[in-house]
Amino acid sequence: MNFLEIPSKLLQKTVSDLSRLPGIGQRTALRLALYLLRQDVAFVRSLSQSILELRENIKYCKICHNISDDEICSICSNPSRQQQIICVVQDVRDVMAIERTQEFRGLYHVLGGVISPMDGITPEMLHLSSLFERVKEAKVEEIILALPATIEGDNTAFYIYQQLQNASVKFSTISRGISVGDELDYIDELTLGQSIRQRIPYHVQQKTSSL
Repeated sequence: MNFLEIPSKLLQKTVSDLSRLPGIGQRTALRLALYLLRQDVAFVRSLSQSILELRENIKYCKICHNISDDEICSICSNPSRQQQIICVVQDVRDVMAIERTQEFRGLYHVLGGVISPMDGITPEMLHLSSLFERVKEAKVEEIILALPATIEGDNTAFYIYQQLQNASVKFSTISRGISVGDELDYIDELTLGQSIRQRIPYHVQQKTSSL
């Protein structure tokens, strides 16, 4: 859309800002902006304040790197969780997806991405060192590699296995009822829950890695 078609510079600025959000084109941004114009000022003020507080006050758990309102997230601080099992995921959306299944009662570790040399993402850029420290310092019995069914996800899982293969820990991965290339947060809860329950030993699918 040509911004010259928008009769207000204020509206134009709002549309420009909204269209920077992922999945939001300029037409959708214009529709959202016009919707906000029709709402009470109190609602718009509350929305803008919520976004500002989110950006300024959200924390990341010092243990697992999940989003949290406190220094340690509600999962890591919950004594009823199985402390000896860590599920390794790509990002916080995967934690939410697995929690929705209500099939997992262990802890998590959020990497913040997967290793992807093509995209310039190296192991040092992810929360891998803190994972290795957790395994070294805590009595971890099992690591579940719940990473995307992609080349990058597989390479990341193999890298973790290589770094920790001498530790006395069991490695498993979610069963592949999940299609190759799928992201966990797009998978229905029944399929994902079954994949957690029916996880398999990781060593059965080791492969040579280029890392």
